[in-house]
Amino acid sequence: MKDVIICIGRQYGSGGRFIGKLLAEKLNIPCYDKELLVEASNKSNINATVIEANDEAANSVVYSVFQNGMPINQQVFLAQFDAIREIANKGPCVIIGRCADYVLEDRDNVVSIFITAPIENRIKRAVEFYNLDTNKAIKAIKKVDKKRKDYYNYYTNRKWGDASNYDLTLNSKIGVDKCVDVICKYVESL
Repeated sequence: MKDVIICIGRQYGSGGRFIGKLLAEKLNIPCYDKELLVEASNKSNINATVIEANDEAANSVVYSVFQNGMPINQQVFLAQFDAIREIANKGPCVIIGRCADYVLEDRDNVVSIFITAPIENRIKRAVEFYNLDTNKAIKAIKKVDKKRKDYYNYYTNRKWGDASNYDLTLNSKIGVDKCVDVICKYVESL
């Protein structure tokens, strides 16, 4: 598939971000994760610190800070939405999280992927790569997954992690390199 845009959703500790970065390297295309926040800040009137503080946070009118008549979380989502579309217009890339699969669903050149893993693997990865002890890893997994789920479900009206929302769902227990290989073969088959 020419000019493919690969959108990766992931569970915390599944290795999804790392898979996305390796995939981008292998395909020799850019990868956007936190870089997307800078793009969103540059294209909007929202400070990068505010965008980062509200990154992948679901909107709640009860708890929202309003600015210019709109909750800041909503403004951040819209800034990211515009940044994702602009990045996709530049050419092939990998985009990690931030409902990119939903934002770009109207395009034929988009492949949406969800990366999952058994809880034991995710805990091990969080301990190893994020330097957390086991208890903190478990808490982080629950907290980040809830945040991502709430964000995705709120802005897309879909169910985060539901295989029917993605072109491909992979369990990273097969290994990061094998996941990259499977994704490449899938993309090549299109």
